[in-house]
Amino acid sequence: MKAIRRFTVRTVLPEQLQPLHELALNLRWSWHPETRELFRSVDPEVWAAVGEDPVRLLGEVPATRLAALAGDRRFLRRLGDLHDDLRDYLTGPRWYQSAASLGDRNGPLPAAVAYFSPEYGIAAALPQYSGGLGILAGDHLKAASDLGVPIIGVGLFYRHGYFRQSLSRDGWQLERYPLLDPDELAVSLLRESDGSPCRVDLALPAGRTLAAHIWKAQVGRVPLLLLDSDIEPNSPADRDVTDRLYGGGSEHRLLQEMLLGIGGVRAVRTYCRLTGHLEPDVFHTNEGHAGFLGLERIRELIDRKDAAEPGLDFAAALEAVRAGTVFTTHTPVPAGIDRFDRDLVARHFSGDAALPGVPVEQVLALGAESWDGGDPKLFNMAAMGLRLAQRANGVSTLHGQVSRSMFNGLWPGFDATEVPIVSITNGVHAPTWIDPAVFQAGAAEIGLERAEDALMTGEAKRWTGLERIGNSEIWELRRTLRGQLVEEARQRLRASWRQRGAAEAELGWVSSVLDPDVLTIGFARRVPSYKRLTLMLRDRTRLRELLLHPTRPVQIVVAGKAHPADDGGKRLIQQLVAFADDPAVRHRIVFLPDYDMAMAQHLYPGCDVWLNNPLRPLEACGTSGMKAALNGCLNLSILDGWWDEWYDGQNGWAIPTADGIGSALDPDSSEAERRDDLEAAALYDLIEHQVAARFYDRGADGLPHRWIAMVRHTLVTLGPKVLAGRMVREYVERLYAPAAAARRELSGPVVLGEPSCAGARELAQWKARVREGWPGVRVEHVEAEGLAEAQELGSTLTLRVQVSLGRLDPADVEVQVVSGRVDESDAIFDGVVLQLKPTGGADLDGRHRYEGSLELSRTGPFGYTVRVLPTHRLLASPAEPGLVALPAETAGMDAGLLR
Repeated sequence: MKAIRRFTVRTVLPEQLQPLHELALNLRWSWHPETRELFRSVDPEVWAAVGEDPVRLLGEVPATRLAALAGDRRFLRRLGDLHDDLRDYLTGPRWYQSAASLGDRNGPLPAAVAYFSPEYGIAAALPQYSGGLGILAGDHLKAASDLGVPIIGVGLFYRHGYFRQSLSRDGWQLERYPLLDPDELAVSLLRESDGSPCRVDLALPAGRTLAAHIWKAQVGRVPLLLLDSDIEPNSPADRDVTDRLYGGGSEHRLLQEMLLGIGGVRAVRTYCRLTGHLEPDVFHTNEGHAGFLGLERIRELIDRKDAAEPGLDFAAALEAVRAGTVFTTHTPVPAGIDRFDRDLVARHFSGDAALPGVPVEQVLALGAESWDGGDPKLFNMAAMGLRLAQRANGVSTLHGQVSRSMFNGLWPGFDATEVPIVSITNGVHAPTWIDPAVFQAGAAEIGLERAEDALMTGEAKRWTGLERIGNSEIWELRRTLRGQLVEEARQRLRASWRQRGAAEAELGWVSSVLDPDVLTIGFARRVPSYKRLTLMLRDRTRLRELLLHPTRPVQIVVAGKAHPADDGGKRLIQQLVAFADDPAVRHRIVFLPDYDMAMAQHLYPGCDVWLNNPLRPLEACGTSGMKAALNGCLNLSILDGWWDEWYDGQNGWAIPTADGIGSALDPDSSEAERRDDLEAAALYDLIEHQVAARFYDRGADGLPHRWIAMVRHTLVTLGPKVLAGRMVREYVERLYAPAAAARRELSGPVVLGEPSCAGARELAQWKARVREGWPGVRVEHVEAEGLAEAQELGSTLTLRVQVSLGRLDPADVEVQVVSGRVDESDAIFDGVVLQLKPTGGADLDGRHRYEGSLELSRTGPFGYTVRVLPTHRLLASPAEPGLVALPAETAGMDAGLLR
């Protein structure tokens, strides 16, 4: 029989043990080894049974054990020390407080930053993540906490989380969605001063209202607000809006993203009102899912009924919002972007559902695919995110380049290199992902305090001192970690086979699966087609030979989840499982279902090599390899994402790519099949002739000295680069601080407690005037003094340009010459921009003259062009307005190509 109602009965902690409750509710325990060890000591058996979850531990540990601990003076001293340590961590100054006191060229750092993401991977005990995007968001919050950055996280509370994965007997992925009870999680309900739950409401079509409560998870110093629609005022359908990650149809996803963006801003306002937390200066949207937050902030500025200053019009409100918004894109392909039917969006932002003062046509314009090849019937969330943010970034150097090309259509007339999307390469939260044994080995050489600081702040260029770790020590550490992975894999494999219907009597072979002395390769990630889970299966005979080599065997541990609606991904898993089930190789290759953070924390340290073979350049960053590198694991990867910029030939291996054969966007073509064959063959060759050969190349002392040198080099040089602390500092310095400065500039002076937004009004009016007058801007004539068929290196050209500005003023524009090397089609690449200076006023025909000198500093084919751009002190980029005037191709204009 099933219970008609479920609830949690909690153990009442003795007064002496009350600090345990505070330690359990702050998720800092998930990356603080001493606190985890304290909880383990409460009851080791229960700790293991509840999946190392402190909240569940305190709910299930016997009262007799708690009573004994309440009288254990040694335990109480440890508890008191850790409780004091947490308080110091939460209240003491950290990196950001020192940086804020120093100030910088942008002025004061933001008082607070609101960070929005659809998922967060904080700990396995709070399953609100599906993959890399969520893990990155969780690491961002943890690193911000360590650095003291005043961030407020915002997301959704999914009652079923993502899904738990198992396999059928024939290897097909099965999903189940266990119901999460908030009372069993490290979250608390945000309440008003009268004790009633806080609530945010969204107006929906046909007079409906979507209501949500707000759960708060405390991630160190960072509050994480999670909106939950599963409350009684909602209809059954609306209660399911936050049922699970990335589930449901198009309207379901739209409602999730409206609740995340619009409801999330309202949740932040509620939290700041109740707690006194400073209001955010900057809003950061992690991918386009939360893009609607900009519309709510526009509504706030327009709908200022009780303010001393009148509300702004839409154009001025848009500028004010853009100034304080940062947008991070994570997808390298258009298919990865959320796109909704335009009519569906129109229905949810008009009539009863309209945001006051925000016309639906303006909403639709923000998400319009207005570029060549765009679909006018669709609403593009990434396009809206970029239009609502003055600053944007990709998540690796290569991904920034890909993003600038992919979104070039939003800035017509500009080269992709000039699209205002910068790159901040992702990082990983080292205290979460580094194995304690690896950390202790480093701390023994450089000291505990220095080691902890190095992991958190990410300021060092090298981890100097780790060079002193001895060869035998490194090798023994690697073998120990490999052995731990072997034991973990055997336990998980046995449990998986039992779920698949095998009897215990059939599973004797599991105890000999994998070998702690064999080269171990790891591959674990989501299973979309472009990540190519089954590339290793292209030549199964060759793979078997590698696995079963008599003197240099290889073993592979594989894990990963396919999206529940992705049957293609499930077929890839089934193919891999079928191969791994073969009795001839099953001791050398295993597939472990239900990949999550708990499994990952064993996988990364235990592998010798981390394999990543996506279709280049479709991997935005690929942070799993970073976590492996932190533990001395070498990377074997396609040069994509972060590996493209940080591979140095000594920290792993680069898999050759068959660039130019097949399209990464069309994986089903015959050319794509050929590309897979070529790259798989290159992978096999690398493993056999370089990776395995080096691993098994032993000296007289039995140690692989060249391999150990690569491990040491990886720890010393790559470890400091891959840190989330480095990443968050870059966000603060390159994006948050300039965004806060721009917001202050556009907010203008405060009048009776409210910002006047004088700068926003000024910028909006200027943009409107420039757009109206831009058709009258023309480059009329260009001449170059001293131009010849061939120019000598170091010579100088004097350029004179005549420009008509129509109704605009010279102060509204900047005239530039762009010069550089040219290709066969005369396209300029590696261009250099030189501003030309006005000479005198307008002539009788109203034309303005500009001059400048162009130094010829490069040999070979060389060219230049001139252009006119709008300019204003409040623009973040010359490309921001998306306007440019170029020379007409007329016979009366001097040629701009030099050879």
